[in-house]
Amino acid sequence: MPTKEMIKLPIKYIFATFIVLLGLVGLFLLQNRKPAKPPIETPKLTAVTLALDYTPNTNHTGIYVAQKKGYYKNEGIEVKILPYSGNVSSEILVSTNKADVGVSYTEGVVTSVASGNPVVSIATIIRHNTSSLAATENSGIKTPKDLDGKIYGGFGAPFENAVISEMIKKNNGKGNFKTVMLDIDGIKALETKKIDFVWIFDAWTGVQAKRQGVKLVSFSLIKYGIPDYYTPVLISGPTQIKGRPEILRKFIKATTKGYNFAIQNPEESAQILIDSAQKGMFDDKEFVVESQKYLSPRYTDPDKPWGVQDEKAWTEFPKFILSTGQIKDASGSAVTTLDFTKLYTNQFFK
Repeated sequence: MPTKEMIKLPIKYIFATFIVLLGLVGLFLLQNRKPAKPPIETPKLTAVTLALDYTPNTNHTGIYVAQKKGYYKNEGIEVKILPYSGNVSSEILVSTNKADVGVSYTEGVVTSVASGNPVVSIATIIRHNTSSLAATENSGIKTPKDLDGKIYGGFGAPFENAVISEMIKKNNGKGNFKTVMLDIDGIKALETKKIDFVWIFDAWTGVQAKRQGVKLVSFSLIKYGIPDYYTPVLISGPTQIKGRPEILRKFIKATTKGYNFAIQNPEESAQILIDSAQKGMFDDKEFVVESQKYLSPRYTDPDKPWGVQDEKAWTEFPKFILSTGQIKDASGSAVTTLDFTKLYTNQFFK
């Protein structure tokens, strides 16, 4: 008859054998386990703030294209467009480091620098000035000389009267006219005869007038005696240029792609602008498309890379508006000279 010890002994061996087998199985599984994939980290994007000069329009299309197409993201940056406000200019936001970049124009850069708020143009958006003085076709105005004694609907910039007066004088007039401040749309003011002529941007107001059936006679500034200049431009500040040069280089690289795309694809780019703007801003889609078709081939010349600036444009016109005595410093004194080489840079295209 077996004893209790004889029965217990095989059970111990069985249990020990089970433990060993379990360990071997665990070791085998451990050795053959596939390493867990590390979590995919989303690259952190560097924020770049941009201040517009006005509500979104076809001057800005390349920026919105670069956002939509992921060009900024591909460069590791995220462009945040600040809401436009008529109470503070893009030059002030950039010069006080509240925005990294902004949209401005030559007159704005000169005025800002003269008043002690330094900004620097880092790219031109449009190669040549596309603005004009315009009157209705039935006004009897045929040449800039006919603007003598007429009523101009102005916007309040210090250089406006000097530029218009120079145009009239260059065309054998006296350069005398009356200025009233516009409180309604320029085209509507012309139609209702509140004013005789107005300063327009051909790609926007010019297209608007055409679509509304308003026939205009217009005088391009650069064809009637005013030196060619850049309007609009992209600006940054000395602080940003010194502290974030690589970020600005990436911004310019992606923005260049955006405008080059708009040059080649005006209709798709116009739709991107419409979709990016606040709902209801562009009720007339065809107006935006027509404006874009006008402007896309004018972003640059066929033999010029987009955005790169010339010394001549940053010398002749700034020198002219300073000579008028209408550009003031912070104390209200006329500024008659500036270091023109510090008004612009092409360094971010290199």
